Amino acid sequence: MTAMSCSLSAPDRTEQVAVLPIMPVLLVALVGIFAVSLPNIVDPMMGYDDYPALMAQPEWFWNKTLHEGRWVNYLWHLRGLVTPSWLNFAVYQVIWASLAAALAVLAMGNADKTTNNRWFASVLALFIVIAPPATFMAQWFNTLIPGLATVAVYAVLGCRMSQRRHRLLLLPFTIVTLMAYTTYPLILLAVCIVRTEDRSLRDLAGLLGLFIISYAAAVLFIYAINWQVHGVFGIPLADWREAHPATGLSGLSANLPMLAQTFWALMTLFTYNFEPALGFHLVIMLAATLYLIRVAPKEALYLHAGLWIGMALMSVQVLKLGVTIPSRSFAFAWIFYAIIVMRAVTLLSRKPMWAGRLARNVAVLTLFAYLMQTFLYFSLSRPWQSETRSLAQDMANSQGTVLVHGDVMDLESAQAITLFDEMALSFRIEYLTGRQTVFCDDDPSNCAAVEAAAVKSNSPPPLVVKVADADGKMRLTYSIP
Repeated sequence: MTAMSCSLSAPDRTEQVAVLPIMPVLLVALVGIFAVSLPNIVDPMMGYDDYPALMAQPEWFWNKTLHEGRWVNYLWHLRGLVTPSWLNFAVYQVIWASLAAALAVLAMGNADKTTNNRWFASVLALFIVIAPPATFMAQWFNTLIPGLATVAVYAVLGCRMSQRRHRLLLLPFTIVTLMAYTTYPLILLAVCIVRTEDRSLRDLAGLLGLFIISYAAAVLFIYAINWQVHGVFGIPLADWREAHPATGLSGLSANLPMLAQTFWALMTLFTYNFEPALGFHLVIMLAATLYLIRVAPKEALYLHAGLWIGMALMSVQVLKLGVTIPSRSFAFAWIFYAIIVMRAVTLLSRKPMWAGRLARNVAVLTLFAYLMQTFLYFSLSRPWQSETRSLAQDMANSQGTVLVHGDVMDLESAQAITLFDEMALSFRIEYLTGRQTVFCDDDPSNCAAVEAAAVKSNSPPPLVVKVADADGKMRLTYSIP
């Protein structure tokens, strides 16, 4: 096997048929990911709680070590080196494209003379690149760089190592990635599944058993660290989650609406709020599954086992903990979906028949629709970025703390995106100018104290920014002498 290549057996066989290089697929993935994220590259949008990772401020992230077990991310906050947001975003996108390319090559690596598997691998890589949960998750690129890089390394190692040695690394990689993000280990499972050469029920049971043991070990590892550092053996949920832990069957039943809410939000994200597309995806998934069962039953079993193990794990968390899981956590589900569909399209195209041509055309049209939708999604934050950047530039002629009056969430530019919290404005101003912000509606006494201190010290008055109507739109308004 060459340095930058992957190979797999044909469906349900052990023979190595051909080798599929990863570099051409990676180049396609890179072009695709930077094309769709072009509006977000120069000044990328960030979630409000991603700024501490950008500015290397670990004190803001400390609570998440207890309430979410994110120890790898916390260590990343301690790095001390602050790099520009555009550079971090570019690095994150390269990592995601690398993971997508490795997964695609592993899934399509068993090239044969009747199909152009490089083409199919490139299409699959693009389908993974534009996964809606991953697109939404990109708001936290600063925080997630180390965890996603670890997942990508494991995928690329699958292109370089034997299956046995690769699976031996599942335990340590699961421990590390779980401390970065809850569902990253499920992507590791997807890598192992598409890496499998000799499929059998015994091998599948062994792989799933290894994954469950690895996941349990990772959870216990986090529990042990929290016990040593925080004095708590576990991962207690933060109060803002408003959890309703189930203590019996009645509790599990009471949490069923949360499970329905979680999956409906996921379907909504998958279709970008276009509900008719849900039926399209369900039909495509069913057709692809039935065809795989017919021509490659073991491959279908492996892929669906990985998908539904992940969905079951998420469902258990919702029912047991009594919280909804954000739809951005389900990138693994889109990955399995994309692999199942594209494997069916590939196998259907082995013979020059109309069904294969139709399947390829549907795949390409769907891909282009999602490429366009992803581009539009990354464009949504431009008004917010532009408005806040203009404020930061104008602040060069003022001094001191910024006083904000009004609800930031009412801003038209804020409502066009998922801002989550008014602290997004505070962190944004701090990152661009180094200045602090006080929200006067939340803390009027502090606001008054800042103004009084300026008067007492005979200093220039603080900049007052208001959320107010301007030309029929809610905008940031201010006057700088």
